[in-house]
Amino acid sequence: MENEKRSLKRRIYDYVLKGLVYFCAFLTVALLAALLGYILIRGIPHITWDLLSKEPSIRNDTIGILPNILNTLYIIIFTLLIALPLGVGAAVYLTEYASNRRFVSMVEFATETLAGIPSIIYGLVGMLFFAQMLGFKTSLLSGGCTLVIMILPTIIRTTQESLKTVPQSYREGALALGATKWYMIRTIILPSSVGGIVTGCILAIGRIVGESAALLFTAGVGTVIASNVIRAFGSSGGTLSVALYMYVSERGEFDVGFAIAAILLILVLGINALAKLAARKLKNKN
Repeated sequence: MENEKRSLKRRIYDYVLKGLVYFCAFLTVALLAALLGYILIRGIPHITWDLLSKEPSIRNDTIGILPNILNTLYIIIFTLLIALPLGVGAAVYLTEYASNRRFVSMVEFATETLAGIPSIIYGLVGMLFFAQMLGFKTSLLSGGCTLVIMILPTIIRTTQESLKTVPQSYREGALALGATKWYMIRTIILPSSVGGIVTGCILAIGRIVGESAALLFTAGVGTVIASNVIRAFGSSGGTLSVALYMYVSERGEFDVGFAIAAILLILVLGINALAKLAARKLKNKN
């Protein structure tokens, strides 16, 4: 009799916990869907060709975000080209080569601490170091270098945790067959941890696209299209997130703000889909 009561209590307990888990999952998905749906419904109707293809002009009383779109793409490409190799290389060294565990623990603690620092602090440091001390001034170059420092901890930690999930037997088997350590890392370890690297890349892209506080200090709010990419990095340029802040807070253009927010969502979703597709192709290739 007592065993039956205990079994009944356990089943009730399991059902209650399972219901709570399902409820939390449903609530999370519902909140996310409501947020995305609200932004897209409010923003998409205000996305016009003139908004996407023109520069803003006070004289002509026109609003355009083409310079902000280009600046956002420049910042994303520049930051990932520098941060991804550095972050993945640092993670590989810490996981596969570093033998001093105290040193590895110190670096891991430092990266976790840096990942939690508010972006406004990075913006202040970037303004003082890159813009003033190194003479980059308020430019996309200063903003890109600041974002590299910001997203490096995220890429390092996600890649490192992904590398740790690769079974040790893979390493031992490759080395036993006569493979060098670098060949083993290049052909077995990295392909097996592509998913974690892509996850770090997606998180980095999300932080780059959504960053405004640090870029206000370093990249500025310029809305002029440069004649070439080199000049663009040498001049002030506002990204889409900065433009969103300026249009809503300074000018009260909420319709334009929702349009930019919708564009940001579409841009992030598109880049994330491309990253997932690239990761899938790399896995199939290997």
